[in-house]
Amino acid sequence: MLDIPLLGRVHVETLIAAQHDMGVCDAIEQYTEAGRSGNGARQHPGHRLRAHTHLRRRADRARQPAMTAPQLPKVAGINPSLPTPAHTSVPESADGVSDSADRSADRAGPDGSAGPDGSAGVGAPGVPGAAVPPPAAPGAVLQDRLAGWVSDLTTLHELTERIARAGTLEAALHELLRGGSSLVGARRGLITLQPADGLGPVTTVGLGLGRADLGHIETIPRASVAYGRLLDGLPEPGATEEPEAEAESGARAPAGAAPDPGAQPPVRPGIAHPDIAGEPGRDPRHREVAARLGYAASYAVPLATDATGRLGAAVWLYDEPAEPTARQRHLAGLYCAYAAEHLARHLELDRARAMVATLREELLPSRLPRVTGVRLAVRHRTGPHGGGDWYDALPLPEGALGLAVGGVTGSGPSAVAAMGRLRASLRAYAVMEGEDPVAVLSDLELLLRLTEPARSATALFAYCEPALVPHPDGTPAHKIVLAGAGHCPPLLIGDDRVEYVETSLSAPLGMLSCWEAPSVELEPGSGETLLLYSDGLLHRTGDSMDRAFARLHSAAAGVPTALRGDPEAVVDHVLRTVLPDGLDEADSDEDVILLAARFD
Repeated sequence: MLDIPLLGRVHVETLIAAQHDMGVCDAIEQYTEAGRSGNGARQHPGHRLRAHTHLRRRADRARQPAMTAPQLPKVAGINPSLPTPAHTSVPESADGVSDSADRSADRAGPDGSAGPDGSAGVGAPGVPGAAVPPPAAPGAVLQDRLAGWVSDLTTLHELTERIARAGTLEAALHELLRGGSSLVGARRGLITLQPADGLGPVTTVGLGLGRADLGHIETIPRASVAYGRLLDGLPEPGATEEPEAEAESGARAPAGAAPDPGAQPPVRPGIAHPDIAGEPGRDPRHREVAARLGYAASYAVPLATDATGRLGAAVWLYDEPAEPTARQRHLAGLYCAYAAEHLARHLELDRARAMVATLREELLPSRLPRVTGVRLAVRHRTGPHGGGDWYDALPLPEGALGLAVGGVTGSGPSAVAAMGRLRASLRAYAVMEGEDPVAVLSDLELLLRLTEPARSATALFAYCEPALVPHPDGTPAHKIVLAGAGHCPPLLIGDDRVEYVETSLSAPLGMLSCWEAPSVELEPGSGETLLLYSDGLLHRTGDSMDRAFARLHSAAAGVPTALRGDPEAVVDHVLRTVLPDGLDEADSDEDVILLAARFD
């Protein structure tokens, strides 16, 4: 039961409006409190009217939206620094009178005199001046600050996720430019990649800038531009450096403290040029290029990690004189610190791939030999992991020619190294006993089994020599003796025939205790081409082996007659037909080798 004094009058409509704001019991208590005077004397009519008006105003404010503070426009999804919200100050009622003035009027008498507690009736008739609002509530300010931090963290999380999904170094650089542009509010920029270790790559990537624009910027003296001084480790005279952002990033760790493994990457200060044309002492060439390209200000941030050191520098260009705010600089610094870690990993991966590709290319023939009566052409496509397939063409004594195609199991640097050792051994055996391909492969199998027992390999070796009897038309004839060890049979392409050379089934090298297989002899006609290839050409098609062999045969048979005289055109046509739509250039674990020998 509610204990309601008999002398108190409860207006139901006012009570229902007020209970939305404070609850039933509190509304009744406050309402009846206004009706008490001294020892329960009846309240003055003016007091009851003000109490009724006070409750009505509180109910109207309760129905208003909680957040009425105007929001500044967002910059790249980040809320700018918010002003003091309206709901943290003293709200005004519908008639423009503040709540504090309303409470003061309640304390004052009906004629504006001092209230029971001795306070003057601020805003009462006859009293000049306006009420001074109390300070904002600490809880509301903290809530607004936390909301801004959450918004910043969400934006940084989205941008770092995008750059983490970039598959290549170049894609990561472009994503870094786009993300940083949205953070600092600039629409153009560039990144100069120049690792401190000197191993490269050295490149410049632009956003909203063409090659000609980047060329103009590179003509500016290096000591005059901010990114050039950042790369050289020099301070920028007369420029605005980024201040410390301890309030945003937290207090510094004490000296000598152990590093926190979960700590954020260090935020390195950037350099801003708010007005390039108006800065004293700026290089004239810098001003000239800025005017020609239409930018008036710039902001540069270094890209570096603790593990690798300097990677490069990023610069964003403003169309008008401008400077990023402290909050924008801090966010851009955090983003570039995280992005530099991703760039360092991409850089390390690209260097490893380039090293493997260079090693593989050096282990293969740098150029094909010239032999009388034979023209050669080759196409080689490697996978990203560095497969162990190889080819070789070497001149032998007495005008002979040795052709070889093969591959070792596995991938990566170890497979590439094993391929190089196997190819070098085959060349030595071919020089000594090349006229007998079976003996060459037998010696190679013995070496592989003794030195690398955990590996196996496939190989095909063909010994081509001029025939003793020329063709009826007087052109020199050739005889080919070949042997294979688990490798795909070669394909003979001519005007009258397109057929696979029938080789006997044999096991790969290193699979049996003693390898043995017979050799095959054939005499190609004048104008015919012998095509040797790796099994990666068949695997990249995605078909079964039978269908892949049929596709290769159809592609060879479909070579136009006008192109059959050129081995370069033959291998290009076969490669495009068997692997259309860029499948030969796509990333794959399979290497592709096509080696063609045309006999005139």
